[in-house]
Amino acid sequence: MLTVLSQNTNDRNRDVAYMRLRERFPSWEAVLRAPEDEVEEAIRPGGISRIKANRIQAILEDLDGDELEWMADAPMEEGRTRLVALPGIGRKTAACVLLFSYGIPDVPVDTHVFRVGWRLGLWPEKSKLEDAHDVLTKLAVDGNDAYEIHTNLLRHGRRICIARNPLCEQCPLLSLCPYGKGRVSA
Repeated sequence: MLTVLSQNTNDRNRDVAYMRLRERFPSWEAVLRAPEDEVEEAIRPGGISRIKANRIQAILEDLDGDELEWMADAPMEEGRTRLVALPGIGRKTAACVLLFSYGIPDVPVDTHVFRVGWRLGLWPEKSKLEDAHDVLTKLAVDGNDAYEIHTNLLRHGRRICIARNPLCEQCPLLSLCPYGKGRVSA
């Protein structure tokens, strides 16, 4: 549920929402059975709380007590298929669960990772997110590689390769980056 709470918010707000949810409800069963407005109130600091409260309860209902431990030993595609079948779960959220909870090398692609990847020429700018996930996941041999690919591209996208006015002159990847080379030589 932490991953659902992380959608469209920062880590701090996600953590506050999660702690409030866990403090208010003693179990996931209690979250499932609670009135939606009580769940919404508990997670309000995480933003879009009405949508997330509905998603969390729908996911809990769909899981029907399945704790998903089986994913640790299942093929990545099987785990991913189960996760994206859950209400409100897309490829990025599924990749986060697989990588961060089970060490399965599925690389999450958010806006920062996507932007850095297309600027580096790993995929065309108008590519589908699924294609970017596939490209990066093929690069990852194991969970450590997937984690490093994700976190390093994410960090780079937040600090150097920002959306507006990227700091190409400071970029350690400039010699590899068609986008940056074009900006610096212009």
